[in-house]
Amino acid sequence: MAQSDPLGLFAQPVGTFDRAGLFKILEAIFRNDDVEKIIVGYPLSNTGEKNAMTSVLDRFIEELCEAYPLITVETVNEHHSSRDAQRILVASGTSRKVRQQKGRLDSAAACVILSDYLETRQ
Repeated sequence: MAQSDPLGLFAQPVGTFDRAGLFKILEAIFRNDDVEKIIVGYPLSNTGEKNAMTSVLDRFIEELCEAYPLITVETVNEHHSSRDAQRILVASGTSRKVRQQKGRLDSAAACVILSDYLETRQ
């Protein structure tokens, strides 16, 4: 999971969570910050088509919309986000041991997804 700064210019990692942990952290964020929308990485294929994982995400998005009916939920194609995150981690000098820590790549990929979204809004 990633979160933008108040101006919507930068993405920063929040962490990786199981479903219960995610909803707990979202509650805390909603209490403390002004949330405009939730951006969800959507795993389309390299041809832009839906696949088995998109149906899982569709159910998750329904849960988000039910839990937070006043918050807009948007999807962004996450194709190549993990690959791009891996390249960023390598380029930043992050050691292989640190890059392989559980959740490190997922947090970085979430930042890539949110950064791409923020860039397209400007």
